[in-house]
Amino acid sequence: MLRGRRRALTGALALALAAHAAGAAEAPADGPSGPMPFAIAPQPLATALLAWGKQANVQVLTASGSIANWRSGGAQGVLTPDAALDELLEGTDLQRESYDTRTVVVRQRQKPDNATPAPVDPDVAFDPGTVVPLATVDVQGLVSDTGFKADTTRTVTRSEARLTDVPQSVTVVTRDVIESQQAVDIGDVARYVAGVQYVDGYGGSPLFLIRGFDAGHGLTDGMPNGIARTEDLPPLIGIERVEVLRGPEAILGDASQNNNFGGSINVVMKRPQAQPVRTLTYSLGEYDGARLGLDLAGTASNDGSVTYRLVAAGQRGEKTPQGFGGGRGAYLAPSLAWQGEQTRVMGGLEFVDNRVPGPDHTVLLGPDLSTARPYRSLSGDSADESTYRTSRAVFELDHEFGDDWTFHSQGQYVRQRSDGRSQSYLASGFAGALDAVDRSFRYSGTYWTWQNDLSTTFRHGDVTHTLLMGLDLARTHAGDNGSGSTEEGVTADTSSSDAVIVTRPLAYNLRSSSDFSAKFNALVAPVSTTVQALGGSWQTNAGLYLQDQMAIGEQWNVLVALRRTQYELETRWQDGSPRRVHKSRWIPKLGVVYKLSPTVALYADSSTGFQPDPLLGKDGQPLPVATSRQIELGAKFDLFDQRARLTAALYRIHVDHSIDLVSPEPPFFATPGPGQTNRGLELEFAGQVAPGLDVLASLTEAHISNHDDTRPTGAPKHQAAVWASYRFGEGAVKPWGVAAGILARSRSLGRTSSDGRYFGIPGQASVETNVSRYGEHWRLTLGVKNLFARTLYAVNFDETFVPIRQGRVVLLTGTYDF
Repeated sequence: MLRGRRRALTGALALALAAHAAGAAEAPADGPSGPMPFAIAPQPLATALLAWGKQANVQVLTASGSIANWRSGGAQGVLTPDAALDELLEGTDLQRESYDTRTVVVRQRQKPDNATPAPVDPDVAFDPGTVVPLATVDVQGLVSDTGFKADTTRTVTRSEARLTDVPQSVTVVTRDVIESQQAVDIGDVARYVAGVQYVDGYGGSPLFLIRGFDAGHGLTDGMPNGIARTEDLPPLIGIERVEVLRGPEAILGDASQNNNFGGSINVVMKRPQAQPVRTLTYSLGEYDGARLGLDLAGTASNDGSVTYRLVAAGQRGEKTPQGFGGGRGAYLAPSLAWQGEQTRVMGGLEFVDNRVPGPDHTVLLGPDLSTARPYRSLSGDSADESTYRTSRAVFELDHEFGDDWTFHSQGQYVRQRSDGRSQSYLASGFAGALDAVDRSFRYSGTYWTWQNDLSTTFRHGDVTHTLLMGLDLARTHAGDNGSGSTEEGVTADTSSSDAVIVTRPLAYNLRSSSDFSAKFNALVAPVSTTVQALGGSWQTNAGLYLQDQMAIGEQWNVLVALRRTQYELETRWQDGSPRRVHKSRWIPKLGVVYKLSPTVALYADSSTGFQPDPLLGKDGQPLPVATSRQIELGAKFDLFDQRARLTAALYRIHVDHSIDLVSPEPPFFATPGPGQTNRGLELEFAGQVAPGLDVLASLTEAHISNHDDTRPTGAPKHQAAVWASYRFGEGAVKPWGVAAGILARSRSLGRTSSDGRYFGIPGQASVETNVSRYGEHWRLTLGVKNLFARTLYAVNFDETFVPIRQGRVVLLTGTYDF
């Protein structure tokens, strides 16, 4: 089978859910005829029937060709199974027939010119052998997420795996969650995830912190990104789901400059599929502006072997609350796939062009927030913005070697370029003094990754092994190949440089909020420009890996992974001469799952992190490699008839040296950080608790200690979030739904860059809510974010940059399926 994504369905079986998917639960002899809660969202009919069969504990049989082009409007409320199935089939030319108490067949309605056989006599026992074999059906992604709860991950083990079989904490943000919360970007998606913090960046990409550590460059379709990829991520219409992995991932091997000691964020892109998709999305908000997106998918050949996907989107923003910029974005992603009996090939392109205004922020004139300026006060140049452009080509190949072995290969080639201008402040040598500066930057890079693995499944006694072995390569080129030096008073042309930061001082009085006169500027502040050439580097990562997933009997699962990572950095010394750094290490991972019952799983995991450091120390030598060790204990509980899941995790992460401390003065030497030990408790809940009521909740209790006894910054000890969505199931209010949520965190600490003094960042809470109207093929949602117009701060900042989140925002979003 092609990595579990394609099955040749013969005999009577095209969709089989039945009691097998429900844990072989016993049902009444006469079948589930009484009313029961159903919550099946609008979706392709194939996946809707899967969801119905799972909730009703009934086997569904149908021919793939009869349902391939149909989309269901869903079924909500307390209904009998028959009534719910009729609601799913409404508007189609299909009908249901019951062969026995545990089996339902969905087939085309009888017509004079229809060749479908007449209904079988219900008194005659059903014989699957009498049914003509069905054609092969592409079921890639067929087992989709149901509501807020996801059952599988596609990243952790480089293959489809059930979350209850994975010995670590993984959060999957489904499409239903994204739409319910009116998320407009990845920052919105991650807000409700336990252990994740979102930090605004100035003149660059925002950052995600997971369990107190920089989440690194993240992953796209399980492939590590070579350089930062946040502001150039596609709009959410191009994303199928977002997976947040906690802890270092040995099998994935992200040995980038910003490693995933605490975890990583993987963005799973939408890919070609046979089930038709014709979706138009739109949104309108005060500051976000207008967004419009189109998602098309389906078959491109008569025999269904060729499928396609085309996603396109555009965005036009308004002014920020402080009156700067006006964001805009364009996105285009075509892809095509071909599937044969044993081989599937997919190729795609992606083009992203985003213009992002400088974030609204203020500055501190003293050691605490009471001294903050009400607004950023500079010359108000409208050019304060950054542009991110990305071109990406991807491919994927799956091939079966008989029934035993499967080969999977995927790769990507990416070109990125960012440039922009920002006006901000730098801490000077005088206590509390800030110098206004105008900065322009330019940066470019290319990278490619290639992953290859061979997998097989075999049984030895009571142990079932799923063995995976492989090789991956990644190569990144960032910046120029210059010396990386910094010069004062440079006026040379930098237009040809691909990696440079040019800083020009501004004659501006921060306290009086006025420009100095041109005469005073000429006398006191002569023009002096600092040009920092960022230099360039080639970075190569290679890994050999072996992984064994063992299912021992019905209760035990063991995951063993071992990776040999090699890292090579090619760059230049401070004097311009070439240098090469080569590091390698064995990275092990061991995890165990014990299933106390069909709905309760306990797990333990030990993982190692590895981060080569490309920066130079004061002696001109490369800094030492940073390593980490994480121990995690947890439990996963399937609740409310397996419609919801609670995950609890205790973790401890020890890093020998963490964040590098970079000197603010030329030549910008660095020293290793003091190292950290992070401990915490995370609770997450996702799923349906009552008919029509879906809940998402998280709680994080974290403690960070630096090994040099300094106080950690940007580390709130308490963080909580809850989101609830309710869709009415009957009566005049049936087409309506409401949702609301709250995010809260405790106080944290910031630290001034000039003299190292600490200051308090207050705790905060934000409330958001919305109301939705559902039609047969459309949905319209009107929502309010930051309902009480609170002043919201990031978890970490210094005196030169205090980001301020938007106030109350009204947002209108909608989808239309045509």
